[in-house]
Amino acid sequence: MRHRTRAALGSTLLVAACHRSAPPPAPPAPTVQVVEVRQQDVPIEHEWVGSLDGFVNVDIKPQVTGYIRKQLYREGAFVRRGAVLFLIDPRNYKDAAEVARATLARDVAALAKARLDVKRDRELFAGQAIPRQQLDNDLAVERQAAAAVEQSRAILRQAQLNQGWTEVASPIDGIAGIAQVQIGNLATTSTTLTSVSQVDPIKAQFSISETEYLGSARGSRWAEPGRPGDAPLELVLQDGTVHPQRGSVIVVNRQFSAQTGTIAVQGSFPNPGNLLRPGQFARVRASVTTRKDALLVPQRAIADVQGSSQVGVVGSDGKLQIRPVETAGQVGAMTIVDRGLSAGESVVVSDLARLRPGMAVHAVPASEGATESGTGSSGGR
Repeated sequence: MRHRTRAALGSTLLVAACHRSAPPPAPPAPTVQVVEVRQQDVPIEHEWVGSLDGFVNVDIKPQVTGYIRKQLYREGAFVRRGAVLFLIDPRNYKDAAEVARATLARDVAALAKARLDVKRDRELFAGQAIPRQQLDNDLAVERQAAAAVEQSRAILRQAQLNQGWTEVASPIDGIAGIAQVQIGNLATTSTTLTSVSQVDPIKAQFSISETEYLGSARGSRWAEPGRPGDAPLELVLQDGTVHPQRGSVIVVNRQFSAQTGTIAVQGSFPNPGNLLRPGQFARVRASVTTRKDALLVPQRAIADVQGSSQVGVVGSDGKLQIRPVETAGQVGAMTIVDRGLSAGESVVVSDLARLRPGMAVHAVPASEGATESGTGSSGGR
């Protein structure tokens, strides 16, 4: 009995030992999402921080001194050229115009009498009824009367101008700002009543580097002003939206800044609806060149490891390779790769950090979002 028990126990230990020595099954290869390296011509865009300003900005100042009687515009509203913005008390200027008008009438009457005297004395002098001296005196009086008439007409014109200037009008179409005076204030010719800015079109001012300027001068000429129908500029607003109207360069400054090494550029953008206002900041974007046969991968495929860029590449044998690459900026959601990849290779866009070189992986095509590209910049300011 004891012998049979030992035999059974030995058999059980032998079976257990066999089970312990069998290796565990290999884990399945991890699944990774991949995209193919694309090769295509891409526009290289730069961006610069710009500030917007009215195409024309006018400080509204009166031509005459007086008390403000009325404000005839709504602050912040669009006003037409010639629209009256303020009314200055016109009574003094109206009276001055009436005095000038009466003075002119008196001088005209005096001139008419002087001419009659000259006509009469010419006849008397011809008949030797009066001496030459009397005729000469009458001729001098006529000339003085004629000069007085001209002077009175000029004074009347000035008085009428002053009276008309009591209605302070906008010299341009534009957006009128907040009033700087109140009704009852005394305004002089140095008083700024308000400002009006023409904002359609509107100007955007930004600065480009000497390298960018030379590249434009020798290549695409995007920064060349005065090219009808050409609109190479885009305006990216603070909320990330792109202004629907493209613009063009209108001015390149005459010199570079010695402090910054940049040159000021002004662009003009249509602004229907007056959405854009002076003082806004926006990014100005332009396509400065086209890169031929550029290699593109999604930005999420690039891993930054101690200052160098790496990508995971799935080879034809299904194993993972980790390669260093050199990048050359972004185009939307894609990165341009200068060295390290070839067109058509499969790069990993998911969970690269948990993978190791030489691992066997199961590659599946990535979703559309992984390869989506938008409009961006490479090397903007």
